[in-house]
Amino acid sequence: MAFDSHQRSERLHKVMARAGVASRRACEALIAAGRVTVNGSTASVGDRAAASDRIEVDGAVVAWDPRLVHYLVNKPPGVLSAASDDRGRRCVTDLVPPTERVYPVGRLDADSEGLIIVTNDGELTHRLTHPRWGVDKEYLAHVDGVPSRGALAQLRSGIELDDGMTAPATVSMPQPSMLRIAISEGRNRQVRRMCEAVGHRVLRLVRTRIGPLADPSLAPGEHRALSADEVRKLHRAASERGG
Repeated sequence: MAFDSHQRSERLHKVMARAGVASRRACEALIAAGRVTVNGSTASVGDRAAASDRIEVDGAVVAWDPRLVHYLVNKPPGVLSAASDDRGRRCVTDLVPPTERVYPVGRLDADSEGLIIVTNDGELTHRLTHPRWGVDKEYLAHVDGVPSRGALAQLRSGIELDDGMTAPATVSMPQPSMLRIAISEGRNRQVRRMCEAVGHRVLRLVRTRIGPLADPSLAPGEHRALSADEVRKLHRAASERGG
């Protein structure tokens, strides 16, 4: 089956190689093994495609519509994780170039800070936020008091909140009153509520990682475009967790 509905299409393995998947020969081998789809259909050696086609290897996107943009933003406290605000408050979309209509991926409450993705990529947004995919996010939480071993064990096994039991979390305490917490859910103010449930109010909360993506060099209020490889890794992380 040839995917040649687009003008300026070319051999699929060449499009894949230019996107950084592998060498042309290795890309042909991936296609021959049935591991490549184009717009949802399994590809064959010799098929043609364009860079705007949705090309996936093992469920991870490797090429997408060039009109899609993906930014990583280090959100400062006080900035809303919203595309707009009717009260005129500053939003995370104000921190990226106004060239496309974009929106934040997931929640990061106004008092919290750290990494958030801003994009117009609906498929990636779905994969990073839907419970099925369970892409984990990591936070550093400065809490009031020093949690006991029992409190850490509770956080790791799950906490009963007013909207149900949380999934198990990965938790460590790198220094007193500082928790490193990774969760795969995205409930409203979840990390804060989990810590409060074991008796420790969160004084400061910083998201440090989204799936495989981290950038300690990105200063508060700054943004940068994600590379094609980083976007592929995010899709791959969702594919691995979602089955």
